[in-house]
Amino acid sequence: MTVWEALAITAAGFLAGGINTVVGSGSLITFPVLVALGYPSVTANVSNTIGLVPGSVSGAIGYRRELRGQARRCAILACGTVTGALIGGILLLSLPSSVFDAVVPVLILLAVALMALRPAPKAHGVRRERLVLGLVGTFFTGIYGGYFGAAQGIILLALLRLCFDDDLQRLNGIKNVLAGLANGVAAVYFIAFADPAWGAAGLIAAGSIAGAQVGARYGRRLPQEVLRRVVIVGGTIVAVILAVRAI
Repeated sequence: MTVWEALAITAAGFLAGGINTVVGSGSLITFPVLVALGYPSVTANVSNTIGLVPGSVSGAIGYRRELRGQARRCAILACGTVTGALIGGILLLSLPSSVFDAVVPVLILLAVALMALRPAPKAHGVRRERLVLGLVGTFFTGIYGGYFGAAQGIILLALLRLCFDDDLQRLNGIKNVLAGLANGVAAVYFIAFADPAWGAAGLIAAGSIAGAQVGARYGRRLPQEVLRRVVIVGGTIVAVILAVRAI
């Protein structure tokens, strides 16, 4: 690995860490960079997943204020995420990488539509807590997150907004925890049964830790409506990119 390649991977990790913390889909930066540098797609995917785990932890720490009082939610939803991510990791090492190519853009656009059409929670009245629906949703999102995970955060945030009447920044904090868990579970499986490129994973980890802190510092200051619009625009762009690649 040359110095320039190392700088490119670290920079990609930095951008991915920040984007994942605020919105999601940072893998669309790091994964193509690794492939462009000559890493096989499965090795790139495995190394990318491992490398982004520290950034996910960093992002969750950055949102620690928004996570206060949500321990029960996180614990219940984490059960679905962890189980799904393990299944997703197993699928990655046993199925061709093209399995999700056609369906992923549709899933992201659906998430964007939910984010765009669902009104903000009312300031007064009964707030809904659809924990069962959330558990089922995080299970299936965890499968996707363990398998590939590009735009996992966008899908998760839309799911959380559908299930819970709460401030979007508080839900974003949960999103960071769940996405980190999905990556973490898949990473443990990959370390045991795959062959990561440890140098690339380490550089992504270093970059993503710093990027996540920057993303948390500025992202958590965004007004709820601005964050919603950022997710809608970002999700639409990601869906278009993935759809074009699948053609």
